[in-house]
Amino acid sequence: MSEDFNMSMRKFLKQVGVTSQQAIEEAMRNVPDTEGKTYQAKVVLTVDGLDLEHVVTGKIQG
Repeated sequence: MSEDFNMSMRKFLKQVGVTSQQAIEEAMRNVPDTEGKTYQAKVVLTVDGLDLEHVVTGKIQG
């Protein structure tokens, strides 16, 4: 893979991570009494032009 590909991939993944964290934190602030609760999370990644659907699941502890 080219250096341009690697850089664009890193930039995209950083954007995904940062914006996802911000969205989750905002949602948690808008719900009362989240402390101690566990939330199931799921991310579905698709890429136009590629036969790709990548699913990541996990838990977020409040």
